[in-house]
Amino acid sequence: MNLNEKVEEIHYRINAAQQKNGLSHQVEIVGVTKTRPFSYIEESYNAGLRHIGENRIQEAATKFVSFDKMPDLKKRFIGHLQSNKSKKCVELFDTVDSIGSIKTLKKVKKYSLELKKSISILIEINTSKEVQKHGFFPDQKEKILECFECGGVSIDGLMTIGPNTSNKAEVRRAFKSLRKTKEWVESETNTRIKHLSMGMSGDYELAVEEGSTMIRIGSFLYGQRN
Repeated sequence: MNLNEKVEEIHYRINAAQQKNGLSHQVEIVGVTKTRPFSYIEESYNAGLRHIGENRIQEAATKFVSFDKMPDLKKRFIGHLQSNKSKKCVELFDTVDSIGSIKTLKKVKKYSLELKKSISILIEINTSKEVQKHGFFPDQKEKILECFECGGVSIDGLMTIGPNTSNKAEVRRAFKSLRKTKEWVESETNTRIKHLSMGMSGDYELAVEEGSTMIRIGSFLYGQRN
């Protein structure tokens, strides 16, 4: 399949997954173009994608050329953000999808104000409580609420990465946990959370069944990285 056909296949599977639970909301596809040349970003845009994800500041700084022909493309930072690279991240990207600490959030806020650039973020929730992952645990409720009280940045939603396991019940449990966290935050803050970012190439259908509004797809679209 070419890239256009792969995008069509993902949309077909999204619709099928949503029908299982009577869902019909829009699900955004983020093309994970990390380690790929800039031409992959252009091809993704031409195939209808309006979000791309990168996880290395240095790579993006070198790779990003001109986006004049892609004016509505959202450049999303999806990696773990080190504090000393926060300013460059805000300069390069439109959204930071991996805010997993109050410290990082305040850094992004600081440079957003300093650079006079509006930036959106997703709060990372470690729903599987795996030690190798970043983000807030779902039961760290005070810290999660503190993020929403910080101000100065637009919090578009929550993000999680499913556990690395073939056990579908475990994966589904992690996605359900994020949905429940979203519902709890909405009730506590009396605000509507726009995005639940969860699901990748191997598990996005489960994520969509549980209410995902944004999936990250790399290997299915672009093949395995070398």
